[in-house]
Amino acid sequence: MFAVKDLLLNLVLSGVILVFSRFIWNYLRSPLKSFPGPSVAAFTNIWRFQDVFKGRCDLTHLKLHRKLGPAVRMGPNVLSLSDPKLISQVYATKNPWVKSDMYHVNDSVVDGVRLKNLFSHQDEKWHTTYIRPVKGLYSMTKVQDMEPGVDVTINLFMETIKERFISTGKPCDLSEYINFFAWDVMSQVTFSEDLGVLKAGSDHQGLLETSSKVLDYFASVCQIPKLDMLLDKNPICRVGPPSFGWGIGFTLQQYQKRLAQGRPSPNPDFMDKFLEAKDKNPDVVNDNVVIMYLLSNVIAGSDTTASTMCSAAYHVLKNPRVHQKLCHELRSANLSVPAKWKEIQGISYLDAVMREAMRINPGVGLLVERLVPKGGFNLPDGRFVAEGTIVGMNPWVVNRDSAVFGADPDSFIPERWLQAEGEADEEYKVRLSKMKGSDLTFGAGSRACLGRYLSELEAYKFIATIFANFDMELPSADHEWKIINSWFVRQENIPATIKARA
Repeated sequence: MFAVKDLLLNLVLSGVILVFSRFIWNYLRSPLKSFPGPSVAAFTNIWRFQDVFKGRCDLTHLKLHRKLGPAVRMGPNVLSLSDPKLISQVYATKNPWVKSDMYHVNDSVVDGVRLKNLFSHQDEKWHTTYIRPVKGLYSMTKVQDMEPGVDVTINLFMETIKERFISTGKPCDLSEYINFFAWDVMSQVTFSEDLGVLKAGSDHQGLLETSSKVLDYFASVCQIPKLDMLLDKNPICRVGPPSFGWGIGFTLQQYQKRLAQGRPSPNPDFMDKFLEAKDKNPDVVNDNVVIMYLLSNVIAGSDTTASTMCSAAYHVLKNPRVHQKLCHELRSANLSVPAKWKEIQGISYLDAVMREAMRINPGVGLLVERLVPKGGFNLPDGRFVAEGTIVGMNPWVVNRDSAVFGADPDSFIPERWLQAEGEADEEYKVRLSKMKGSDLTFGAGSRACLGRYLSELEAYKFIATIFANFDMELPSADHEWKIINSWFVRQENIPATIKARA
């Protein structure tokens, strides 16, 4: 008996010694010992794992940078940067820095084979090869071809709101219905068929819930990517988030239906465009690649756009002055229903509101990580960062830089995007250009968000339409929403009383 106890005790002690030895080794070999940061972060990435797991690491990152400066150690080999001047270097378009291993967690495993995607692949040549056939489809000129599909879903949203909330007087949780709208509209512009979540008024297929669970897993586990090999990529017993089985099945069903039809859809959609790309680039684009494009569209393009629209709706409703001015601008413009993209281009206050909504609540809330290339690099203050170091910038930190975005960067002030009274034209142009160049909402460089213009088209049209046609208010002036940061940022609890425009 005593021999067994002694053996167990020795095993436990050996394990403890090994763990602490690993922590000490991390510290001794770290090239970042001279950089400030949480003391435990010098020894292990467990600190940042648990911080991300709590769901608001953006607040931690912002607090640390304001206390410790523009370069903060977040792990033994992880450096967070906040100086907007470094964006063009860290996220370069030419000779881009390689993505870190955090993106491996987003790989999927099918029949024992590990599959990468446009988001997770680190090889820039591979990414360039597969993005080139469809990249042009996402220009602002081309995404306007998808406007009819957006209009179909905006009309469905308005009909649903009138039926369920305006006629009954019940409050509508905008965070839920905006999410339903975002997922349906991406399905509509991709397949010419929605997912049915807006009409059902619920996530009846569990697709949105699955997406949230996948993001919750990815956000935490990518802080220690090797954990993924023990969990989701474990070949013996998988322990990870639910799969997108239903979403994959729906995509395959729509794809097979389109192939069987043998003709384009009534309204332009991405599936038609991807099939054209397949015909033009048979050496690169096959059926599997088309499926990858389709899935990337729906899964990657819904959550972040919903976050932007929730941010705009919430902040406008929280600020009576902004609410009144926006409604006046929109209603004076005699917009179509839904508002047309060309109609809203001249409404400068709408543009200011949307830019501010994205600045203060970017859709991504973690470090966007890259590996420092051979030779390392010097920070603006002269400090050297060695090659192989993981560096990253958090949009929630960079977008609140007061030197770029002006006073009170934590407040929602659309006017910061407009020309101030007495401000010279040239001075305003320089200031505006600096803000646009420092806004990390959609990322930067060669791996910046491909769907940026589609997201903006959808969000601008939606916000313009609902505020032009509905009178809305929150339960009280001090009502607070809930923010969850799991790589993509999502919101909950935006109940609004909605009435038809007076």
